Amino acid sequence: MANPILVEVTRGPLVESIHRGSIAIADASGTLIFALGDIDTPVYPRSSLKPIQTLPLIESGAAEAFGLTEEEIALACASHSGEPMHTQRVAAWLSSIGCAESDLACGPHPPRYEPAWEEMVKRGEHPSRLHNNCSGKHAGFLTLAKHWDIATNGYERVDHPVQQEVMATLSRLSGVSNLPYGIDGCAAPNFALPLLGFARALAQLADPSALDPIRADAACRVVHAMVSFPELVSGTGRACAILMRASAGRAAVKTGAEGFYAGIIPERGLGIALKIDDGASRAAETAITFVLDRMGLLGEDKAARAILDAPVLNTRNETVGTRRVSETLARSALR
Repeated sequence: MANPILVEVTRGPLVESIHRGSIAIADASGTLIFALGDIDTPVYPRSSLKPIQTLPLIESGAAEAFGLTEEEIALACASHSGEPMHTQRVAAWLSSIGCAESDLACGPHPPRYEPAWEEMVKRGEHPSRLHNNCSGKHAGFLTLAKHWDIATNGYERVDHPVQQEVMATLSRLSGVSNLPYGIDGCAAPNFALPLLGFARALAQLADPSALDPIRADAACRVVHAMVSFPELVSGTGRACAILMRASAGRAAVKTGAEGFYAGIIPERGLGIALKIDDGASRAAETAITFVLDRMGLLGEDKAARAILDAPVLNTRNETVGTRRVSETLARSALR
């Protein structure tokens, strides 16, 4: 059966577009707290996986050995906008481990933040691999390889020890042993699993009390870095930064390509995994904002509410419709 409609877009009196999807919320024991739609079919978390991909960097002792701060940890979890605050930090990080931009396996793309891109165009500069939204994650992979004194070349291949450790970490936290993979946009493998399994993994970052001390410390450091540096995790004006600011550190959230969103709620020990079927990020942003708001985490923050009930504008900047959650989601038992 088709997943329920989670978000709809109106124009005038009519619903013009709909976005179906599914949501799983679980606690650290693996108990399912809330479900809507198909939570059992494997899906790719895409960049929502980054907080878990960052754990081996800390657990291995690599972060401590190379003196990484919370800023670098936040960048390892980031899908950043390629602003100077991102690229300059990643460049300095690479230098500190004896690597360079050319060692990054991800390809270049323009900054997502338009003012940064416009300034580069004015100066006649071209995007580099540092501008890739995943450059912080890749710097983390390189750091782990350096710490283990193994080959950095090919670190992005699924059979490399770095990626094998990521896979083992995700499998252990999620309880899912069979993890098919595809290659992400940044050239690293992305492992697929059911929403329920991923929600369980995220919940253990929210409540690491049952984890061994080394992994529990790593989980706490990842979450604290994300909520302490929201703009490094995303960028100026991005939804992740807006929602983490609005929650005042009570929630860590991470977007993923193709309509994925992850949430980590330490005060309630919950993990949230959300996927929009058609891959629309606009719908994923509205849905995760609703979930956080229903949990009482956002208050009256205006920027967050602008995501929850986003206006549809015409070229004269006039409101002609809205993007909103569906009646199905609004009337659900989510609390």
